[in-house]
Amino acid sequence: MPLTRRHALAVLAAGAGALAAPVPLAGAAPAPAVVPPLGDDFLWGVASAGFQCEGHAPDSNWARYAAGSAHEPYRDSVDFYTRYEQDIALAAGLGVRVYRFSVEWARVQPHPDGWDDAGFAFYDRVLETLARHGIRPMITLDHWVYPGWAADRGGWAHAGMLDAWLANARTVIDRYARHDPLWVTINEPAFYILNEVTGGGLAAADVPVTQQRLIDAHRGAYRHIHAVQPGAMVTSNIAYLAGTAEPAVNGPMLDAIAATLDFVGIDYYYGFTPQSIQQVSPADFDRLWNLPLQPEGIYYALRHYARRFPGLPLFVVENGMPTRDEQPRADGYRRGDDLRDTVYWIQRAAADGLKVIGYNYWSLTDNYEWGSYTPRFGLYSVDVRAGAALDRRPTDAVAAYTALIRDGGVPAGYRPTRGPDDCSLVDAPDSCADPVTVPR
Repeated sequence: MPLTRRHALAVLAAGAGALAAPVPLAGAAPAPAVVPPLGDDFLWGVASAGFQCEGHAPDSNWARYAAGSAHEPYRDSVDFYTRYEQDIALAAGLGVRVYRFSVEWARVQPHPDGWDDAGFAFYDRVLETLARHGIRPMITLDHWVYPGWAADRGGWAHAGMLDAWLANARTVIDRYARHDPLWVTINEPAFYILNEVTGGGLAAADVPVTQQRLIDAHRGAYRHIHAVQPGAMVTSNIAYLAGTAEPAVNGPMLDAIAATLDFVGIDYYYGFTPQSIQQVSPADFDRLWNLPLQPEGIYYALRHYARRFPGLPLFVVENGMPTRDEQPRADGYRRGDDLRDTVYWIQRAAADGLKVIGYNYWSLTDNYEWGSYTPRFGLYSVDVRAGAALDRRPTDAVAAYTALIRDGGVPAGYRPTRGPDDCSLVDAPDSCADPVTVPR
């Protein structure tokens, strides 16, 4: 099974955090007695990805990976392809203002000599449905999936990959810029490369050239978006890494594209303490529901990027909580509690002056977690293994998120269900030496 984004995020977080030696640095502001709501312009959203939820998959690198013996059969995932109206209506019922999805290159260009009208017609319908509900699209140009014909040429190791990628990107941008989307060029580029090495056969020797091609792809897409959509907001979302790994893993890409970011897109999932690192076994990195959650870590992640990119807005592009199928977590933490606690810390970050403009929950529904249906992240549970019904069943987080969006966050006197850890390695060393606190 490839080392996917959330597996890699956890592995590197644990290993890198353990290297950090706490030393005092400037910390967070004192805990306020109340936290103000997020403003009316805050962008509440949900996130998804094409291959993970659409089903009816065309030939692609990931359709081929999913057919491998190490993976659970893909089936048709949660069938967003035919149920998009239902799912968008569910999102609208939450009150969200943003819906993130990807336009799959493999669907709109199944052959190298031209684009497919039926593939684009599907995304046309998705965007028209979002518009009817007053939801702004966040379009990802590349969420780790490219056509089978591009895979046959060698994927990102092939010299012509960049030009082919940009040709598709420009076609997508030209068609959909009129919808005023937020844009994500490349999803988690460092882990895209890692996944291609561990699961796609990309040779280690080809990693440097692949990284440069992804940098050039982002820059080229950024320029074209701004040429056809003045005032556009563009990012390449980054999987936040705890401890000392962040600058080493994400730094080279971020340094190269810093001048072509309109906001910082952050993905945050897990947090670690010195104690929790010792308690996590290697097998737990395949059992995501066993990994420790630190809601306050979102504060540290936001603060980290606010310091690195002063003045740039911050958007939590992905955040969520895994369970094993629909079973409760062993620690008893519920999805709704984790969501409320996380939003509390986002409000704290905003109250401390960080320019946080939006939050996407990953994900609206359960979906194909890059090889398995066992890890569940959805606000709505979907049991793909049960057959064709694919019913969307609300978790406790549906009511929680609806209330959060309606009220602009948690109530003024809210206290997190799970208090902050005394020593967190999420932004080591200062998140351990001078951790955030809550009022007594």
